Order: sequence, then C-alpha cells, then structure tokens
Amino acid sequence: MKIIGISPLDKDATVCLLEDGKVIAAIAEERLSRIKIHAGFPYLALQELFQRYGLTAQSVDHVAYSFYDWQRESELMRSSARWHADKEKVYPPQNLFHHMRNLPEQPEKKYNIPALTEKKLYMKKPGYMNIAYRMLSTYSWIGTIMGRRKRKQWVEGASRDHRHWQEELIKGLQKFGIDHKLQRFDHHLCHAANTYFTSGFDEALLITLDGYGSGLAGSVSIGRNGGIERIHALKHPVSLGEFYEKVTSSLGFKPGRHEGKIVGLAAYEKADILYDTVRSFFETSDGDIYYHLPHNFVFSRYLASRFSKPAVAAAYQKVLEDIACEYIAYYVKQTGIKNVALSGGVVANVKANQRIFEIDGVENIFIHPNMGDGGCCVGAAMALYTQETSSLQTERIDDVYWGPEYPEEEMLSAIHQAGLKPERPQNIERRIAELLADGNIVARFNGRMEYGPRALGNRSILYHATDPSVNLWLNQQLKRTEFMPFAPATLYEERNKCYKNIHGAEYTAQFMTITFDCTDFMVGKCPAAVHVDKTARPQLVSPQTNESFYNIIKEYASITGIPSIINTSFNMHEEPIVCTPQDAIKAFNQGDLPYLAMGPFIVRQ
Repeated sequence: MKIIGISPLDKDATVCLLEDGKVIAAIAEERLSRIKIHAGFPYLALQELFQRYGLTAQSVDHVAYSFYDWQRESELMRSSARWHADKEKVYPPQNLFHHMRNLPEQPEKKYNIPALTEKKLYMKKPGYMNIAYRMLSTYSWIGTIMGRRKRKQWVEGASRDHRHWQEELIKGLQKFGIDHKLQRFDHHLCHAANTYFTSGFDEALLITLDGYGSGLAGSVSIGRNGGIERIHALKHPVSLGEFYEKVTSSLGFKPGRHEGKIVGLAAYEKADILYDTVRSFFETSDGDIYYHLPHNFVFSRYLASRFSKPAVAAAYQKVLEDIACEYIAYYVKQTGIKNVALSGGVVANVKANQRIFEIDGVENIFIHPNMGDGGCCVGAAMALYTQETSSLQTERIDDVYWGPEYPEEEMLSAIHQAGLKPERPQNIERRIAELLADGNIVARFNGRMEYGPRALGNRSILYHATDPSVNLWLNQQLKRTEFMPFAPATLYEERNKCYKNIHGAEYTAQFMTITFDCTDFMVGKCPAAVHVDKTARPQLVSPQTNESFYNIIKEYASITGIPSIINTSFNMHEEPIVCTPQDAIKAFNQGDLPYLAMGPFIVRQ
C-alpha cells in the first residue's frame, strides 16, 4: 500500500511516501524551492517523489493530509474560543494585571553575548508606543477588551487561511490526479502518530504541544500495542507554541522560525527577574492549563520595551519549561507510564525537552526528529495506514536520511562546472579528519539529505570543537546570528564521557533533539559546543546511523583524543539546508568555506 502524506501547507510544506507502513522518502518543499519554511503546495517535492519512485496516479493508494476541511477546522476554532470565553469567568486576569502594574526594576548588568551588542540588548520604542503598551498591559479593562477582540479576529483570520490552503491543496492534488484519494486527519493525532510509531516504545505517553491544530494546542495520549488513545485535549488558545512565538516576535525575531534564538538568549540571565510576572499568564490544576488573554500580544512587547532581551527570554523559557513539565508530570503520575514520546513545534525547544526528561517517573524519552508541522506528513500517512490495516507497530528508525541523493557523476559535473579541481583521496573520512585536526572548516555533502530541521552529517559544516570563538566568526562568515553554540556530533560509545544523565535518551539524542549537562571533560575539551549554562545538544553518531560520518569522527578522535566535532547545518543565513550538489557549491562559495567534501571528492577554494 502506497500512501502520500502531506503536511500543512501554511509553513514548511513537506511530503512523504509510506509504503506498507515504512517511510521510503520524505522531502520538504523548501529544499527544492530554496524558500525557507516554504508555504504552499509542495509541487516540486511531490514531483520528486513521483519521478524517483516511479509513482503514477494509479499506483498511489491514498493521500493523507494533517488537517480537517476548513469548515470543520473553523467550527473547532469557534468552539475552542467559546470555551475560553467561558473560562474567563472562572479565571479572571486580575493577578496578571497586578504583576504588570508592579514590575521590578531591570538590574544593571553588562552582558557579553556573541553577536549581540549592548545597543541591541533592548527593544527601544518611541514614546507614544511605550504609552500604548503600558495602557494595554496595566489597565485591566482595556487589556481585556483588546484580548477578546483579537481572539475573534484570530478565529476569522485563521478560518480564511484554512479555506485558502484547502483550495490550494485540492488544486495541487488535481494536477497529480490524486485529489479523489484524499483523507484528512486530526492535526494532533498526526503529531502523536509520528512520534509513537517511530519511538520504538510498545507503551508510551504521547505528548503533543504546538501553536494550533484542529481546535487544540496540545494533547496527551497513550500509545499501546499499535493503538493511540487520547486522554486529554489542551484546547486552543491555551497554546504554549503561541506563547513562545509572541516573545520571539517581541524581541525582534521572526516567530515560527527564530525560537531557537530565544532558547540561546535565555541562558545569559536568571529567570527570576520576570518569572512571577510571566508565570501569572497561566493557571494550572489537575492536568489542565488555562492561559489568560493569550491574544493580547502587547504584554510581551511591554516587557520587551522595559527589560533586556536575556531577562525576558529567561523568564519565558523557564515558564514554558515549568508549565510543560507540570502538565506532563500529572499524566506520568496518573498513568504510571515511564516512556514519553513528544511531537509538535514546542518540543523543538531542546532545553525544555531536557527538563521533561528530568520529570520524576520518566525513564525514557523520544522526540520525533521532525517535530514541527513538517513531520505531520509522516504522522498523517501512518494514521491512515493504521486506519486501513490495523497492523502498524512502533519501531525504532535507524536514521532520517529520507531525502534525495545524487550520483557521483552529478557531483563531479557540478564541481567541474564551478571551475573547481577535485581531489579523490583513498580514504575520504581520514582526509576530512586530518583537515579538521589541522583547524580547517570542512563542508560535508554526502548521501541522502536529512528529513527535519537538523543537519545530521550529510549536509553539514564541520569544525573542531576546541575553539569557542568559532561561534562568533563562523556565524558572521555565514551571515547568521545565533546565541546558542554549535552542536557537537559525538561518537555514540563516548556519550557518558561527554554528557550527564543520558541513559534513557540515547536514541533521541541521535537526532539532536535534546540538551544534556556536560561533563568536565566536555567542558574542557570542547568549549565551542558548550553553552554558558554548561549544556550541549549533541548528535550521537554510530555506524548504524551514518557510517561515513561516524568514521570521520572516529578518525578525528584517533588523531586528537577528542570524540566530538562541531556540526552545523550547511546553508547560508535564512536559506534552507542545501539539497543538490549545485546548492552545496553555491553555499561553499558564498560562505567562503575553505574545503568542501562532496561524496568521495574534496575541493578547496
């Protein structure tokens, strides 16, 4: 049975091919269109699947999409909005406004944050905006009216968006002749399915947390014996995803794209300056959460206009962690289930995932490697396969190299067309390791492209991890702004030498989805990969997941005695990770990188 899975079209549109329950391929449209977080029907990615795997309209059995039709989504939104309005009577926001009226003073402090000058530490606004922010954040009747009005506008706008994307979906499927094979699924079921069926856990507590989907912003389910049973629905707009998007926007970054910068900034300040204020946005009890006036976007802007970016980021990060952990801990205790599997955009937050893993009673954790909406294509296809056959079982995946690969001839042709002279060493992995040990940067292009947001060695830029200044100068060279250090790729067998409390999270750490506290060895030997809070977000590499990448690190370790190297994605600022040999050479030249290792070839500038 061949199933085409399609993720939501509003961002990071991605398609997959599931055949008899196995993922054969998955491609994000952005990698082919070269438009970051591509919105719209994934014509290029679907065409790629049809060509590479010889698909025809007749050979595709089903198409799975990870939203209901726009009318049903609209009704679910309206129902959730009514529920939230009723809850306002139970949870009046007086405590929130009290905190907003009695903010603490911003302590004087000098920060030393790479790529963030003192001038850019604050979101200074004109006087009239400060007045407006203060009134909407401290006068309860104005702020409440605004929150209610924006809630209504959000529902109307989102309904229009769903209608637009539905028309685009049908139009695209008609072009491929498969529109009549479409089936639709609950959005959070798709998240739950992608993490459960790739977790390898026979029994697991399935947690989904994101911005919005099918009337919800989160869910708790039990995965057992190949079935998924939802035990709690976190209704929109109680959305931890939108909560974090608001602070991302308020601090001058792009919501839905730059949340990782907030995670990085948060480590530079204590959370307690604004913790009580930000915590007052939420009420929690008995495994449920309530969010006061979530559509009043001015609260976070008011805080950002009064406090440093790290102070605001630290409070939002800590509150996110605490609310998520309190929510999940309740169900861990209620069910006694010790395995937790996560999916949804919120769990792209690697630091929050570490805190979830530390919840009492959690022994094993897994985060689906494409945890955002892009991964819903896989979840939708798996949900459909289960519906049709009832035979899909959870199984660990060896890797997520599910994208296109290119033959040597195509790589060599691209190298020659660029006027570069290739070298073909007898042992490419040893040669790369020697270059790294000599202090060189090497861009690596090899094998199938990764599925999901992380570069896992096949579309990566590599460097040794002993030079902490690399986080500033290499990001500047790539025209990036990051506040979290580059991630380390570490030999699987050396994990305990480098990271603390990793037992139970080794599997998910192969996909760079969680942070760990670092050992003294890691802090001393790999300072470029360790954040100021002494954590790192490693990729554990074994021969089973990526033999060539493993051999590079193994050879490097034999030369230096250090089992970790820097692994950052192979792309320029605001561009998708490279896909084709031509993309790789373009980024190699634009980034002025000294070496490119493409398949068996090495070229230099």
